[in-house]
Amino acid sequence: MSHVSPFHIAIPVHNLAECRKFYGEVLNCEEGRSSDQWVDFNLFGHQLVIHYKPKSETESLHHNPVDGHDVPVPHYGVVLPWETFESFSEELKKKNVKFVIEPYIRFKGLVGEQATMFFLDPAGNALEFKAFKDMGQLFAK
Repeated sequence: MSHVSPFHIAIPVHNLAECRKFYGEVLNCEEGRSSDQWVDFNLFGHQLVIHYKPKSETESLHHNPVDGHDVPVPHYGVVLPWETFESFSEELKKKNVKFVIEPYIRFKGLVGEQATMFFLDPAGNALEFKAFKDMGQLFAK
């Protein structure tokens, strides 16, 4: 991976104002273009767009077991440099973000060892942020 292109992801939110505040103030994402139906954000150099969608009572997260934790599916996030992960997770703790899975080291001592954490945005979208001390482990088998 000599060059990583920014990804674009668009996610549904049922309260645009509440989620705009979460991504802007809690996650410190710079806001880009917007309308009354959507807002662009810079999420660690990637384009995240929150789109208004009325809340559905039938939507719920699925969970899969990974390393002794119930990982919410679907989820999205960013692989961060190790030091950024550490400072970002501490900042989230200070802002009283409620974690689905608290920051910890997954697959300790194994191929793919990584720091990871999961939390939900106000619309219930699951986010995972992770880091590898050795980025060569990102796609290791």
